[in-house]
This record gives sequence, C-alpha cells and structure tokens, in this order.
Amino acid sequence: MATDQALCGFPKKLQPDPLSVKYPTANLIHRLTIAVIIFAGAIFFFSCIRATYLNIAGNASNSYANGSSPGEWYWASNGIHRIGITMHLVTIIPAGIIVGLQFVPIIRHKFLLAHRINGYTIITLVIVSNIGALLIVRRAFGGTIATQAATGILVIISTASIAMAYYNIKRLQIDQHRAWMLRAMFYLGTIITLRLIMIISALILSRMSYYDTTMTCGELLSILETDEKLTSFYPLCGEAGSTPDTRAIVQAKFGDQPEQIGASLRLSFGMAMWLALFLHAVGVEIYLNLTPREGNRLRQVSYERQLERGFSHPGSAGLTADRLGDSEPWQPQKREEVGEK
Repeated sequence: MATDQALCGFPKKLQPDPLSVKYPTANLIHRLTIAVIIFAGAIFFFSCIRATYLNIAGNASNSYANGSSPGEWYWASNGIHRIGITMHLVTIIPAGIIVGLQFVPIIRHKFLLAHRINGYTIITLVIVSNIGALLIVRRAFGGTIATQAATGILVIISTASIAMAYYNIKRLQIDQHRAWMLRAMFYLGTIITLRLIMIISALILSRMSYYDTTMTCGELLSILETDEKLTSFYPLCGEAGSTPDTRAIVQAKFGDQPEQIGASLRLSFGMAMWLALFLHAVGVEIYLNLTPREGNRLRQVSYERQLERGFSHPGSAGLTADRLGDSEPWQPQKREEVGEK
C-alpha cells in the first residue's frame, strides 16, 4: 500500500484526515440529495415555526397553552404532564433546528469538531425529548392505545437508531453511522407527516357526521371557559353528581366549535402516526438502497481509519452484515478503483 497516497488519490500532505477530504463541489451537491434536503429542511422549518411553543404557559396566541389542540393544555398544565411537555418541547425543538447541520457535507469534511459537538448535542436533546414524550403520552390527543403504542414504537426505534449510530462511529464504521443517523432523522421527521395526515383525516371525518369521541367535563370546561356554555352544549356535565371526570360525547367536526375540532384531531392522531411512521420507515430504506455508492465510499474511509487505528477486521469493525449475518466478507477497494470513482 503506497504511503504517499490517501483516499481518492489525494496526496497525504493535503489530507491529514480521511474525513477532511476536499471533494469537488459537484460531488458535494450530488450527495446532498433532494430527499435529504426535503427532510432536513422540513424538520428545520417545522421546528422554527413551533419555536413559539417554548413559551409553554404564556398568554400569547401562539404559545403552547393557546396554540395546541383544544383540550391538550387541560392535562399538560400540571403534574407529571407539565414536566413531560416541558422536557419534550425545550429539547426536541432545538434538536430539530440543528439536526440538518449534521448532513451538510462541508461541515462534516471541513469542521469535524463542530460536527461532533453538534452530534452529541442532538443525541442528548433527543433522548431527553423521548423521555418527556413518554411522560405525556397517556393524555396526548386523548391517550388512546393506538397513540400510546405508536409513540412507544417511535421512541424505541429513534433511540435505538441513535445508539447504533453512536456505537458505529466509536468503532469508526462511518458508513453504518451515516445509515443509522439517517434512519433516526427520518423517524423523528414522522411528526411532520403525521400533522398533514391528521388534518386531512380530520377534515374527512368532519364530512361524515357519525364519528365522535368522549371528553371529560373538566376538559370541556377548559375549552368552553364558562359553565353556561358547558351545560348548554353538554347538559350531562350540569347534572347532579357530575364531576370533572364525567365523560360527555363530542362529535368529531372540524368546524366552529373548538371541542369538536379537538375531537376530530384526537380520532385521527393515532392512525396518522402509524401511517406516517410506516411511510418514513420505508422511505429511508429506499433512500439508503438508492445511494449505495456513498455507502461504499464511506466504508472505504472506515477501512482507512480503522486500519490506521489498529482495529481488528478493518472495514468491518462496527456492526456490519458480513460480521453479524451471512453476507460475503467485505474486501477493500484498490486505491486506483476508489480514485476512478
């Protein structure tokens, strides 16, 4: 192996670190594909819009207390749910704003320390956010079994993906680190697609007058604000023996009455979350299978780095299919072949 050559045929003196290679601009643009731009950009803009929710209990119209789905603040305003929503919002919104930076090639190649610090920050924020999500899921959008199960799955697969990405980068398995970080980002982006599906579904349900759900009288009072409105629309809540936990039937209708809007969103949330999660899980695997050259290039970089550090099984020191499964053993490419690509 020639000592004066490095990855892609660049002189070693121009490339102190394989990850800091100066790639042609065309290649950088090519690797920053439309799919990643769409997902990272969507997460960034969604997080920026939702930044007003950091004013959790404020009086502003765009605070979480006033801007969330009708009935949500009733549960989130106190107790463990207040702790959970605070943990969730103050961590996931900043994480969404900065996560796209991890996939900007010039930052990865020219500012590796910034890439690492940003990555550790995102890992910490997402883990804390997931804990907060688990604290509020029992009451979020009605806390249905479908919603709780979908939230639990999202927490598990996003946390597991981040853990896999972290382990692989510690083993300098950069190709697998990229794959698992992309999976984590796509999974977390579910919340955006979920909103679109939920609103469309709520509008469809509103045109079918036979869908309804239940809300407690306490929730309804927090939405309608006065006892007169409450007992006028929901007489059950004014009957003798009724309590704030008494449940009244609310029609799902995306119209003028806020509690009916909340009911339509509740009915749609669990289904929308499962559908969005499925779309994103399939979508990221399609993307990874459509970009094998980038994976192969990064595996060659992994080989160089692992060989330099003296790892056993260079090129496969992390969690790879040829070590864990029945894939054919991976073989490093010759430098000439890498340079031609």
